[in-house]
Amino acid sequence: MSKVYLAIFISGRGTNMEAIIKNTISGNLKDICNVAVVASNNPDAAGIAIAASLGIPSIVIESRNKAREDYEVEVLEELKKYSIDYIILAGFNRILSPYIVSKFRSRIINIHPADTRVFKGLHGYEWAFQNQLPRTTITVHYVDEGMDTGAIIAQKEVDLQGCHNLAEVTERGLKVENSFFSEALASLFSNC
Repeated sequence: MSKVYLAIFISGRGTNMEAIIKNTISGNLKDICNVAVVASNNPDAAGIAIAASLGIPSIVIESRNKAREDYEVEVLEELKKYSIDYIILAGFNRILSPYIVSKFRSRIINIHPADTRVFKGLHGYEWAFQNQLPRTTITVHYVDEGMDTGAIIAQKEVDLQGCHNLAEVTERGLKVENSFFSEALASLFSNC
C-alpha cells in the first residue's frame, strides 16, 4: 500500500496539525500518511513554527483582502510542487470556494467541534457551553460547497460534565480532537 500525501491547512495554533504530523512520524499514521506541506493563510500562525520544528515545509499566503477563489488559485499553484492526495483542514478559518472543492472533490477533510447535523459554523465549543450541554460530539467530515454539510466520516463524543467555563470545555474538546482526528484518518486511509 502506498502512502497518502497530505497538505494540512491551518490559520492558528496548529494543535491538530501537530498531532497529525507526530502520528505520521511515530504513531497510528506512520505507515499510512506523510504530511508533505502545511499551508497557512495567516503569516502569524503559531503552527508554522511548529511544522518547521517537525521538519515539514510551509506555504504561507495571506488571505486577507483577497477573494476566496483568487487566494485558492495561488495556494493550488504552490501545492502542485507536493503531489498532494488530500487536504486536511485543521483549524483553517476560511471557507473554501467551489473552485478548490471541485479540484479536490471528496479529498478535503475537516474536523468540527460539534455534531454537524445539529450545529454548523464557528464557535462550536461556545455553543456547547452556552447551552450547558453535558456532552458534545466531534465530527470529522468531508468538505463540500456548504458550511459543515459534507458527509460524516467519523464522530466521537466528548463528556463535558464538570466543565465550569468555556476554557474547560475547549480544553476537554481539543484533547479529544488531537487524538481522534488521527484515529479517523487512520481508519479512512487504511481502507484506501
